[in-house]
Formats: sequence, C-alpha cells, structure tokens
Amino acid sequence: MKDSKVPHRQYTQEFRMEAMRLAGSVGGHEAARRLGIPVATLSNWCRKGKAGAGLSGDSAAAAAEPTRRPVTELEAENSRLRKELAEAKLDVELLRKATAYFARGSR
Repeated sequence: MKDSKVPHRQYTQEFRMEAMRLAGSVGGHEAARRLGIPVATLSNWCRKGKAGAGLSGDSAAAAAEPTRRPVTELEAENSRLRKELAEAKLDVELLRKATAYFARGSR
C-alpha cells in the first residue's frame, strides 16, 4: 500500500451548508459526486448538523437541517433519461462484442 498523503482541504461554512442542503434534496452520494467531495466527508457534516455539534452557532445548525422537497418533473425526467442512457450504452456494448465475435467466426 502506498504511503500517499491526501491533501487536507478546508471548506467554507457556506459551502458545507449548501452541500448539506443538496444532500437533503438529492441524496448524499449524488450530492458528493456533484460537488466533488468524499461521501464520508459529506455524511459527517450531515450527522454533525443534525446533532447540532461541530458547526459554529445555533443558527448554522438550524439552517443545516435538510428539508425534503418533492421531486420536480424535470428531475424525474432527468433521472428517467439517465437510466435509459445507461441501458442504451449496455446495448451498444453488447452489440459491439457480438459483432466482433461473429466477424472472427466468418474468417
């Protein structure tokens, strides 16, 4: 195992609050992926925000409380299209492999 050091990143309080709000609306893994931060970091922020510890001020803890909002039509359509695209990519990959297999057999 390499002894590589992960750089210590410091995030602003505003960024943390917005990240927690985003995690509350779209989920922790998706929010972490969108923001480019580790999932564990975001989940720690959310856990500390719910407990009211680790964040400066009571207003910060109150503002960090994620609010669930209903999924909009555009978000639902976006999710459906992502799934459809993933299925189409699998189909294309399968067809590529089948084409290569049959091309080898005809020689």
